[in-house]
Formats: sequence, structure tokens, C-alpha cells
Amino acid sequence: MQENASLKRSLGLWLLIFYGLGNILGAGIYVLVGKVAGEAGYFAPLSFMMAAFVAAFTAFTYAELSARYPVSAGEAVYLQKGFERAWLSRIGGILIAISGMFSASTIVRGFSGYLQVFIEQPEWMLIVGALFVLGLVAIWGISESVKIAATFTVLEIAGLLLIIFVGSSKLDTLPEVVSNLPSLGDLKVWPGIFLGAFLAFFAFIGFEDMVNVAEEVKNPEKNMPRAILIALVISTMLYALVSVVAIVNLSPEALASSKAPLADIYTSATGQKPIVITFISLFAVINGALIQLIMSSRILYGMSNRGWLPSIFSQLNNRTRTPVFATIFVVLIITLLALWFPIEKLAQSTSYLILTIFFLVNIALFRIRKRYALPENVRGYPIWVPLIGALGSLFLLVAQIWSSIL
Repeated sequence: MQENASLKRSLGLWLLIFYGLGNILGAGIYVLVGKVAGEAGYFAPLSFMMAAFVAAFTAFTYAELSARYPVSAGEAVYLQKGFERAWLSRIGGILIAISGMFSASTIVRGFSGYLQVFIEQPEWMLIVGALFVLGLVAIWGISESVKIAATFTVLEIAGLLLIIFVGSSKLDTLPEVVSNLPSLGDLKVWPGIFLGAFLAFFAFIGFEDMVNVAEEVKNPEKNMPRAILIALVISTMLYALVSVVAIVNLSPEALASSKAPLADIYTSATGQKPIVITFISLFAVINGALIQLIMSSRILYGMSNRGWLPSIFSQLNNRTRTPVFATIFVVLIITLLALWFPIEKLAQSTSYLILTIFFLVNIALFRIRKRYALPENVRGYPIWVPLIGALGSLFLLVAQIWSSIL
């Protein structure tokens, strides 16, 4: 092990885009589209678009901050620069690491649901086995890990395009579905839409994880912002299409009760066994877990490197130049969470943590813009962007509380 070695800069723009897309796509649409429909009903596409709107402003905030400060433990550093409170930076960094572990736990639970289509084994055995393999891949090396993730991401996109293609045969029923929807003027429909948006927001998280591999990215001042925004645009387009296809092929009740919603959509649309899409879903879902695992370990590494956590978390392997102890620690925590908590609670907990971080990071950029000039090589965005991002994040948090009370 080495304590003073640096991470290896080996990620170019396209590998970084696929890294982000793999996390965004695998974390949400493959696992939670059914749960969103269960809350929002046929308004599920609206919930996804509402979540995308909130995420977009924060994505611009992250794009600017990642160019200003291209380092690991990104959020912790952003909060330090914005608020100049070491305790807040530590808490922020720990929260984002925890959110990554919750997210990975959610994804692994979803993975076990798809895998049980092929293998009839106890869920705990599938979870433990999957995380053991992911831990080994993450320790292997960042370039190797992200290349594997990029390959899986291609499969993820292919799977979503397959669902859109086969499910589009029933799009002619969409006008009938829309005509039977209750009016948006009816306040009773909004709690479900807000709760659906809160869950759907989980499907968009992932772009913020990209900043935590900044020290392993080539030319991060340019590549980080580009990759964040491109990944968000592509994922939003795919989500819009898949969510519409979902509600014209299956009822919200059927989607909500499904452990493998895209597989059931495929069967409904084609009348065939969902072997292909289930196989793709396995790789798509587990890809998100791999990326979250890498992200969480890099946050612990970055915080330790700055003296905010014990030094053991910043020790790197001499050959792979990866934080082995931090990775093993993260794998153990993810395993415990995945075995103890149901998928909805894990997803909701992740969204709570991420929205809190997003609120703080947006305010941090607002304060940074007031105090420091924009560096020459960094593209800035209007000052109202982080303000709307902060208000949008706060709105979803409050809406969730309101929906829970009603």
C-alpha cells in the first residue's frame, strides 16, 4: 500500500459519459419505473419529467463546480469552498458517500429480482455473491472498471431501445389513456405525482457521482461539465419514452407489483418470454451498483486525503492505484443495507440524502459566485441557476413530507 500515491488519470470524455450514463440508467428506470407508476398512476411520465426538471438545474451547478474544483470528494470540497465550515464539509461528504451506499443497495436488491428469473437461489446469497464480484472489479483498477461499466452501459441503452421498440406497438392506445385521466386541476392527483417525482428523482441521480472520479479524468475542466450535461440529456430522453411505453402496456397496479418491470413490459408487448431483456437488465442494474461502489470509495479516499477521515481510507495499492481498504469497507456496508432494508425504503432514503446535498451544493455555488471571480478556463452559468436548483430540491423534499401526511 502507498499513502502518498496519486490516482491515475486515464478517463477520457466518452468513457466518462458512459460512466455517468451507466449509473443514471441502471439506478432508476430498470428498477423503479414500476414503483413510480404505483404512486403516480398513469401520470408516471409527468413524475419523471418533473424530476428531470429539478435535476437539470443542479446538473448545471455540478458542471461549473466540477470545472472549478476537479478533485475527488467533490461535494465535500464544494461545501468547504462555499461555506468555509470544515464540519459541514465532513458531514456533506459522509452523506454523499452514504447515499451512494444506499443507492447501490437499492440496485443490488433490484438485480436479485431479475436474476431470480434465471436462478432460483435465496436472495441473500445472490446479493452477497454479486457484491463480492463487484468489489474485486473495483479494486482491479479504475480504467478497467470503467471500461467494464461502459460495456454494460451499451447493453443498458440497447435494452431500453428494445423496450421502446416492442412497446411502441401499443402507442395507439395513448390518446384513450390520456382522455381517461383525471384533470390536473384536481388537487387529489398531485400528492401521488409528487411522491412519484420524489421516487423518479432517484432515476436521475448519478451525474453527481461523476465528479468524484475527477482526479482520474483527462482534462477535467472541460470533460467533466460536458460529460455531466450530455449524460443527463440522453437519460432524460430515454426515460420519457420508456415511461410512456410502460403505461400503455401495463396498468400502474401491474407495474407496481412487478419485481422486473421491463421484463413484464416485454412479455405484454410481444407475448414472449422476457429472456433477452431480463439478461440485459441484469447487466444494466449491476452496472449502476458498480459505479456507486466506485464513487463511494473515492469520496472516502478524497476526504481521507484531506485529513477529514482516518488515513487508512487514502491508502492506495501499489499496482492498481485504487483505494483497497475504502472499497472493502464500502462493500461491507452496502451488503448490510441490501440485506436489511426493502427496496422502496432504500430508494427513498437515497433521495432524501441526495436532495439535501443538492440543496447545499447549489447554495455553495451561489456563495462562491458572490466571492470569487470565474476562472478563465471555466464556463459559468447565470446566478439564478443554482438558486432554482436549490429551490427545486427543497420543493421535492417538502412535497414528499406533504404527500406522506395526506
